Amino acid sequence: MTTRQTHLATTRQTPEVAPDAVYVTGWGVASPLGMGAADFSKAFVEERDALADVTAMFEEKLPADRAFAIPDFQVRDHLGRKGTRFFDRSTALALVACDQTLQDTGFAVTDENRGQVGLILGTTSGSVKSTSDFSRETITEDRPYLVNPVLFPNAVMNCAAGQAAIWYGLKGVNTTIAGGRMAGIAALRYASRSLRWGDADALLVGAVEEFSPHNAWLTHLPGGSAPAGEGAALFMLERGEALLASGRRPDAEIMAVASASADPADRPAFVEAFADCVRQALREAGIAPGDLWAVAPGSGPESAIETATLEAGLGGDTVRRLPVARLVGECHAAQGALQLAAVLAHHRQDAALDGRPALITSFTPEGGVGAAVVRGWRR
Repeated sequence: MTTRQTHLATTRQTPEVAPDAVYVTGWGVASPLGMGAADFSKAFVEERDALADVTAMFEEKLPADRAFAIPDFQVRDHLGRKGTRFFDRSTALALVACDQTLQDTGFAVTDENRGQVGLILGTTSGSVKSTSDFSRETITEDRPYLVNPVLFPNAVMNCAAGQAAIWYGLKGVNTTIAGGRMAGIAALRYASRSLRWGDADALLVGAVEEFSPHNAWLTHLPGGSAPAGEGAALFMLERGEALLASGRRPDAEIMAVASASADPADRPAFVEAFADCVRQALREAGIAPGDLWAVAPGSGPESAIETATLEAGLGGDTVRRLPVARLVGECHAAQGALQLAAVLAHHRQDAALDGRPALITSFTPEGGVGAAVVRGWRR
């Protein structure tokens, strides 16, 4: 029996922490379903309807009157007025989620540890609205292009990660991963390796996506089945040795993360590559499909690709599917992070799930595929 399998066989209510494993020690969410892990967990488990009227959010025409957005979101309500005036929506959502995560973890960033505390943030391409608005000003404003220089940082893809590092004094690894719907899984993979290689002692890891007319149309025009959404989810990741030294209890263990690429034009080959990725993650985690209590797919049940992949990758085993897309919409880069939040939301609410693993899957239209296996515990 492997070390991993031995851990699975231990008492579920008492996590056995391995020094070299990577754990989630707290998390936070900024989402239409709630601000913070507690509110999000309750709303997700109850499967609340978070669709909101977005007609008053922007002057531009939107493809639909309702979306999974937060119409009344104001960063100053969460972080105060000082220093937040010029934050774009992506940056604001990311910083609020970071704040929620640090509170949930009880982790204090100090002069002694800040050099080893960093941030890994997934995105599609930063704030599309900020980039578009800034670019438009170079055409519409009087020469010599009287654009507002204060807004330029918002047009840079790593704006949110940089602002978060400044705001919270994080001087460790700071990385922005532009992965689209694969961003959440890619961030988990990057962070897990960084921690195991000793590049950091603790990392805030997650992804963010804002709602805007630009993202709404980008979701609608390709024929997306779910309404556009927005949100940010961040997780504090630490090695097991830190937990053993402090005596803290983990929220979850990142058991395995796998990713690959394939040609989406060849549907059968793409599905098989996706299924192989799922099987690889399960092998690395040392578990069988029958051990899973749930799967959190990025798409809804109408996705033929993800449905076929799960049937092939799980060997026909029927596993509960969490309705992530139905409850949060299409959140692009934030989707994978919200999938992990959905899994941990059930652990927050149900101690019977202690120690049981779940699977997270994701793919992009461009050919990226990924899977992660996590197991969680109730606090």
